[in-house]
Amino acid sequence: MSLDRRKFLGRSVVTGAGMALAGAAGAPAAEATEAAPGSGRRGHRRERYAFTVMGTTDLHGNVFNWDYATDAEFDDAAHNDVGLAKISTLVTRVRREKGRRNTLLIDAGDTIQGTQLAYYYAKVDPITEPGGPVHPMARAMNAIGYDAAALGNHEFNYGIPVLRKFEESCDFPLLGANAVDAKSLRPAFRPYVLKRLRSPRGREVTVAVLGLTNPGIAIWDKAHVQGKLAFPGLVEQAAKWVPKLRSMGADVVIVAAHSGMSGTSSYGDQLPYVENAAALVAEQVPGIDAILVGHAHVEVPERRVVNKDSGREVVLSEPLKWGQRLTLFDVEVEWRRGRWEVGSVGSRVLNANAVAEDARITGLLRAEHRKVVAYVNRVIGRSKAEMTAAEAPVKDTPVLDFIAFVQAEVVRKALAGSAYASLPVLSQASCFSRTARVPEGDVSIRSMAALYPFDNTLEARVLTGAQVRAYVEFSARYYVRTAAGGPVDPSKVTNADGTPDYNYDVVSGLSYEVDIAKPAGQRIGKLMFDGKPLDDGARFVLAVNNYRASGGGNFPHVAAAEQVWSTSDEIRNLIIGWVQESGEIDPAEFASVDWKLTRDGVPVF
Repeated sequence: MSLDRRKFLGRSVVTGAGMALAGAAGAPAAEATEAAPGSGRRGHRRERYAFTVMGTTDLHGNVFNWDYATDAEFDDAAHNDVGLAKISTLVTRVRREKGRRNTLLIDAGDTIQGTQLAYYYAKVDPITEPGGPVHPMARAMNAIGYDAAALGNHEFNYGIPVLRKFEESCDFPLLGANAVDAKSLRPAFRPYVLKRLRSPRGREVTVAVLGLTNPGIAIWDKAHVQGKLAFPGLVEQAAKWVPKLRSMGADVVIVAAHSGMSGTSSYGDQLPYVENAAALVAEQVPGIDAILVGHAHVEVPERRVVNKDSGREVVLSEPLKWGQRLTLFDVEVEWRRGRWEVGSVGSRVLNANAVAEDARITGLLRAEHRKVVAYVNRVIGRSKAEMTAAEAPVKDTPVLDFIAFVQAEVVRKALAGSAYASLPVLSQASCFSRTARVPEGDVSIRSMAALYPFDNTLEARVLTGAQVRAYVEFSARYYVRTAAGGPVDPSKVTNADGTPDYNYDVVSGLSYEVDIAKPAGQRIGKLMFDGKPLDDGARFVLAVNNYRASGGGNFPHVAAAEQVWSTSDEIRNLIIGWVQESGEIDPAEFASVDWKLTRDGVPVF
């Protein structure tokens, strides 16, 4: 896609005092006072002011407490609820308790991708069309009254034009201090916003919100951002901007960072910048009071990290994804020596399942919701048998075979008549949702959305047999080492070292065993192709999703392998198209048991 450079930079670069100073006179907040120690003046009181910064993250297109894949109200084992309509109720309650003017509301990114609601307004009825609709997430967040939101990596999935159109629709700034123009290295989005609150005595408190996004965008959405945007490290950019914010009069500095706390990277050493750097920012950059964390999809009500330079504690909090939790940073400042100083910061989370949806938000977007529900329930074909993903992480199941089969078919057709047409095609697939189910009988779009919820696209890369062997071996690290003998609990044998299901690949077109009694790196046995031991020197085409091909999960060799074909169409849509064209899904056409878990050569299941 082409990018209007003048629009791209002119709309976004904001520097110095030109940044918006937003806020209003505040209603009185609870104010504690005390005699100033050693003042020598009877009755002298020190002014204190308390306010609350609320935060969400990883909303991923959730407005309603609804699961478009099951066509029912959302529910999980913990009975969590999701969506901005629930968040709105919590926010209203906090504002009523604290006083609206003593609160701020921010987000840490991944807003416009993740549900069929989000997909519909990016691709089916796109917001970029002339006279097109306003993005539902913008409408909901505007109505709730967000003050700022950081950019997440998934903001870039649909390309820069969709993101810019979303940005235009928001009544609040999208922040990304480390999202810069690839040539000038100047900010491509607003780096920060300054908000003014007012204490009961009339003194203004300036709160800076600095937005940081994920360097991995350069890898994961390379097709959209290469040559247009660059994404320096969070620590480096925070070190640049925090002193500027302090020099501009910021009394309190809050960071909204779309970056987890672990200090690790899923893309290995492909980039010099850490993917999950929020705790490193807290530790290495002085002058930060609190960090709203995103990206990792975990719940951390409060974590305290001591800054190495200042010795002060920085409070970090990550609310659970999809609007399941709302973080509250409770901040108290004191007026000392002619300026505000932070006296204390604490954080906690509120659970969205404790409140009802805000009818104002659900009513605002009811028509859009109904339109998407009708779309996902459209029947596209039939299946001769039910296929489920419940056992996919531990057994070779037809449901993953189906994904791999369609991908391989698409790649073979695409390469027909090319120099690569004679190479055998292998295909990778992952279990994205253990609850995914293709029913017997009528199959709808939502069944495919449950089976393939991510908006990944398909590529073809050339690997040698030795590289394929290393790829499958790396994938097998997903299993917990389990000694031979005795029963195996399927729920306890996967996700070793926190490896998520989506970072475990099965490779169709091969047969092999995974010996979980052996250490990681030594587990693959009886690796065969076409009934013979795999030839390390042979060449294969791997049908692979763009996330994996771009380095997601840090699988070996694939990111550097020759790309011989790619498409901008989502894999989910390729599957939908295959079902529509074929009319019927028959597992007998593609399902076979080609891999299994073993212990010392004995099958586990």
